[in-house]
Amino acid sequence: MIILSHDDVADLLPMHEAIEVVEAVMQQVSRGEASLPLRSVTPVGGANRMGLMPGAIAKPACFGVKMISLFPGNPARGLSSHRGAMVLFEAETGGAVAMMDASLLTAIRTAAASAVATRALARPEATHLAIIGTGEQAEHHLDAMICIRKITRLSVAGRSAEKTAAFAARAASLYPDLKIDHGTDIQAAITSADILCTVTAAPTPIVKGEWVKSGAHVNIVGSSIPTMREVDDEMVRRGAIWVDYLPSTLAQAGEIIDMIKAGSFSADQIKGEIGAHLSGEIPGRTSPAQITIYRSLGIAAQDLAAAHHVLTRAQAEGRGQKVNF
Repeated sequence: MIILSHDDVADLLPMHEAIEVVEAVMQQVSRGEASLPLRSVTPVGGANRMGLMPGAIAKPACFGVKMISLFPGNPARGLSSHRGAMVLFEAETGGAVAMMDASLLTAIRTAAASAVATRALARPEATHLAIIGTGEQAEHHLDAMICIRKITRLSVAGRSAEKTAAFAARAASLYPDLKIDHGTDIQAAITSADILCTVTAAPTPIVKGEWVKSGAHVNIVGSSIPTMREVDDEMVRRGAIWVDYLPSTLAQAGEIIDMIKAGSFSADQIKGEIGAHLSGEIPGRTSPAQITIYRSLGIAAQDLAAAHHVLTRAQAEGRGQKVNF
């Protein structure tokens, strides 16, 4: 087995490569070429949780499990809210071949998945990006969106004026040509944006559908359990929705679950999985004025494909610490 650190994952999984890896595996998912039990979540004290995400994919043939803790208070300590390990097995004999840092792997593959959907669904001329949230996912989503669209303006909003200012300063240092505005007014950040990414841990809606302009593309990313939701009912009603994996959407997407229970939305109103669109099986955006939504929950297939990519590069470059069992 090869043990790979946070720094190894950072070096071996650049965003532009992660985007292509995730796009390929999402098509497999929608063709039924992956085994993806739903994520299980265990409370571990207070608001903290541990998640287990097992799965298997056909190409490259491998299986594995991601063990990840979600500690919402960690960012205040300078730590990622998601910490854990990804263990990868090879399919021929069932041997465990790699274990790697899961926090960065998760952050990169999640942003890469949003980029895949944005590249497929956002208007080609989209240049104004709004990000709601200022944490690790916000930073990676900025990198991902810049990989797939010519972003000229960034609006960032969050609960803390200090954190939004700090995020804007980091963004300006990385991308000096960006026009950047920041603050705590979410509506002001959203109203003229072409692309919107919500990457918060909000337990109740912070984004109203009436704030989003016609023709925008929205990535709903931050809420991953049924009791959390970042967007209101109007956002769901106004937008055309594609998802990463339909079974997880119907079990874990709070806004979808709530509206189905209330009888104001039905599962057949979801356009389908993004992988099916990428494969040409279902249509994407149908008009310049349509609001498109990608509802991201994250699935093990993304972790497996990304982890295998990291392992392949590590083996070729002699990276990581080798251990025998």
